Amino acid sequence: MAKTAIFLANGFEEIEGLTVVDILRRAGIDITMVSITGTTAVEGSHGIKLEADDTIENYDFGGVDMIILPGGMPGTKNLDACAPLKAKIEEFNNAGKMLAAICAAPTVYGKMGLLKGKKACCYPGCEGDLIGANVSTDMVSKDGNFITSRGMGTAIPFALAILEHFNGKEAAEQMAQAIVYTA
Repeated sequence: MAKTAIFLANGFEEIEGLTVVDILRRAGIDITMVSITGTTAVEGSHGIKLEADDTIENYDFGGVDMIILPGGMPGTKNLDACAPLKAKIEEFNNAGKMLAAICAAPTVYGKMGLLKGKKACCYPGCEGDLIGANVSTDMVSKDGNFITSRGMGTAIPFALAILEHFNGKEAAEQMAQAIVYTA
């Protein structure tokens, strides 16, 4: 079974984070909500408080197949300032492991220089931080070990693209049908 981790910072966009968690859990994909706040308590950009499953300090990255970053402000800035997370992102990229991000969060990868020559998308107006990327306006862009998406309105297609990566196109189509989603 695939194992994923979504990293939550104070100020994360709730829909972008929780849509991914919900869809992957419905599909039977292991996804852990990991807080970078020093505690499992995290508050989203719209004041929604939740309890993450673990903290980055305690999380065991063994066997993790994908790191996922939700956007939101100041959540994306907080993710970008988290040195332990960025070290793991670098490690994953060097190993060719999957990295996914939505909204402003693809800029974390872009500012690290990881998107050079890759097709990527992000929230409108943040494209300047996709350093070296072939910027796309697609709802979801997939290139190599990266899946990126544009914002809250693309959270479902983003989650379905992650599901498709692990379980195939048919599984993603079945999930879309089950949740009554049509593009």
